[in-house]
Amino acid sequence: MTTIYNFSAGPAVLPKEVLQQAAAEMLDWHGSGMSVMEMSHRGPEFMSILAAAQSDLRELLAVPDNYKILFLQGGGLGENAIVPMNLMGRKPQPATADFVHTGSWTGKSIKEAKKYGNVNIAASGEAGRYTSVPARDSWKLTPDAAYVHLCTNETIDGVEYQFAPDVAAETGGAPIVADMSSHILSRVIDVSKYGVIFGGAQKNIGPAGLTIVIVREDLLGHALPICPSAFDWKVVADNDSMYNTPPTYAIYIAGLVFQWLKQQGGVAAMEQKNIAKSSLLYEYLDSTDFYENRVDKGSRSRMNVPFYLKDESLNAAFLAEAKANGLLQLKGHKSVGGMRASIYNAMPMEGVQALISFMQAFARKHS
Repeated sequence: MTTIYNFSAGPAVLPKEVLQQAAAEMLDWHGSGMSVMEMSHRGPEFMSILAAAQSDLRELLAVPDNYKILFLQGGGLGENAIVPMNLMGRKPQPATADFVHTGSWTGKSIKEAKKYGNVNIAASGEAGRYTSVPARDSWKLTPDAAYVHLCTNETIDGVEYQFAPDVAAETGGAPIVADMSSHILSRVIDVSKYGVIFGGAQKNIGPAGLTIVIVREDLLGHALPICPSAFDWKVVADNDSMYNTPPTYAIYIAGLVFQWLKQQGGVAAMEQKNIAKSSLLYEYLDSTDFYENRVDKGSRSRMNVPFYLKDESLNAAFLAEAKANGLLQLKGHKSVGGMRASIYNAMPMEGVQALISFMQAFARKHS
């Protein structure tokens, strides 16, 4: 039987060990007689799952003590509204938020933030068709911004920050808000350089339905009056993510992923694996005239690798033959076309090697 490798951008591949453990515990979690999906979210069984997930995530990312870890619903797109509703109130109204526009997801964030305050595009990669992160010295920041928003890995465009910027001197201390949906836990980060880190879990952590927010405590308590209480970070933090019924099963799966990451050696060890996987794929793309990657080498994502066939009339054949060879979900996003291989933490090196072998064979066949 052909080994299947799932390159979906999200919902995405999960570690096989996590799926096997979840299957084994589906009907009876740790002798409780209940599936996690059936548990009361306020019962001792689920409360232990929640506490372990929070503790393991704090350990994996070395989250400082003055940050809260929140588990919410809404996804990354929903959080694009929740962020301004929680932070625009830090400044006299109407407040301004700065954005560094690096692609599709930042564009969605900008559109949403405009509903709650002013938006300043501090820098944009549009002129280069979003193929690089704008140089830090080109950013035109607002002196008294409510916050500065970055998408540190653009899932669709394949652009990733390779640096953690400092904006405090130019903005009067505005916090950086980082959408890390598609690369959180894939590389070591210094959480203290950010005021808020958020991400939908379905790309590199777990199933759809869970959003993780890591927020510095001094940024709590500034929500606009229109912010629903279930999305007010202070309310959620004060209730330890239990103000309303949380996405219990998604939290459980995320917790299993956190345990799996610790077994792999933690984030630093996983980063080295991700460097090896992405380097192998980019090296092949750079060596051939049959395919191309259009992202600047200094801004290439380790998680989401978009590429194009020079002869795009072969796209349908490429996808059909890839599927027949067990390589799934390689079609690029409809907004940019081409192909995309998402090689998250759970994608083994063998999957990347299988993809390259297929691409080589396909190129020989159709050259």
